Amino acid sequence: MSNEVKSRTQKKKEDRALQKLGEELVSLSSDQLENIELPEELFEAVKAAWKIKSHGARRRQIQYIGVLMRSIDPDPIQSALKNIRFGDYEKAREFKKIEKWRDELKDGNDSIIEEVLSDCPIADRQRLTQLVRNARNQSNERKAVKASRTLFQYLKEVSGRM
Repeated sequence: MSNEVKSRTQKKKEDRALQKLGEELVSLSSDQLENIELPEELFEAVKAAWKIKSHGARRRQIQYIGVLMRSIDPDPIQSALKNIRFGDYEKAREFKKIEKWRDELKDGNDSIIEEVLSDCPIADRQRLTQLVRNARNQSNERKAVKASRTLFQYLKEVSGRM
């Protein structure tokens, strides 16, 4: 450990960064939080912050979380949060890809069938073409929405990435 003396400004910057990290922890869902290894006291402080509705009390709780974070190494938490953000980005990208497939299939682009079959080895050509035909041929608005949704669910299922 170095004998470097930190200025007051530097200490404040570091404290604010830890508090910001604490805010990110508070914004996570319970499932996401459970996947991050946190000291028990910090975990409980984050869970308590979820229940606080008063703005001032919530701010103080997040400041407390920042204080707790001073005594731990923030690097594993930062990398876990980065992985969560990257995973969310990947899910959104995959969702958009499946939506694009569905829309193009409904609009008559049959070359997408080959793309789906090569991308998703478990896809069944006969089932896929039947769902596409149903989505294209429905004149009733309610049935068209249902057929489109069924096609999307099948594409999501065979892609296996969501």
